[in-house]
Amino acid sequence: MEIGSIIGLLSGIIFIVVSIYISAEGDIAQAAAFIDWPSVLITIGGTVAATLFGVKLDTLLKSFKAVGVVFKPPKLDPAAAIDQIVALANTARKEGVLALEESTANMDDQFLKKGIGLIVDGTDPELVKGIMETELAYIDERHGEIASTFGFIAGQAPAWGMVGTLIGLILMLLNLQDMSVLGRKMGTALITTFYGSFIANLIASPIENKMKQISKEEITLKTVLIEGMLSIQAGENPRIIEEKLKSFLSPAIRDQVGATTGKKAEEAV
Repeated sequence: MEIGSIIGLLSGIIFIVVSIYISAEGDIAQAAAFIDWPSVLITIGGTVAATLFGVKLDTLLKSFKAVGVVFKPPKLDPAAAIDQIVALANTARKEGVLALEESTANMDDQFLKKGIGLIVDGTDPELVKGIMETELAYIDERHGEIASTFGFIAGQAPAWGMVGTLIGLILMLLNLQDMSVLGRKMGTALITTFYGSFIANLIASPIENKMKQISKEEITLKTVLIEGMLSIQAGENPRIIEEKLKSFLSPAIRDQVGATTGKKAEEAV
């Protein structure tokens, strides 16, 4: 569970609600004025309509299904992944590449399983690299497409808030002689901008950014796996493979890899 996402969303809502209540000096009636249904229809309705128009429906549905990864991202463990690569390298070094076929039987990572399968089948290294990098590129493209949906929403919400503001200002100017109507129209004009900023800055834009971060981590891990698989196919020493793959990672994670894989790599020397 990504606790930061939950804390960020809830704290943002709480801070806004509390700020409104304090600004209204505890007057519930004034605070309730921030709930304006015409503004909701203009901002949210306009954003939904523009998104349906601007994004393919199947992409939109996939994007909303993928929101769950923001709160529960896939567990990515680079140290464990390198540990697995080194173990496979040890197997290939001692028993031959064909022995890796048995190792893939219970392998959960389908990306790694596919690559090892290609190696076992005797596929040319350049072809293995090309196939795996092509798959990686399409994974990156799919992730980017989903994240960009929320970027599109983040751009549309403030724009529709501005449309609501213009509508409110027009109605206000048409009723300058009636001060009782003037305040209400001005409220609608400003609240739509508030709603648009809220949707963009607390919901859509953070989701887009978090998805990009998760995707980047996954792409980095799969790049490490590709390099590791090609090194196994080339018959490199497991210790050399470990050091090569550790160069992709931050120093803190490199230390974790050394603690878990060093002993296994040593056995192969």
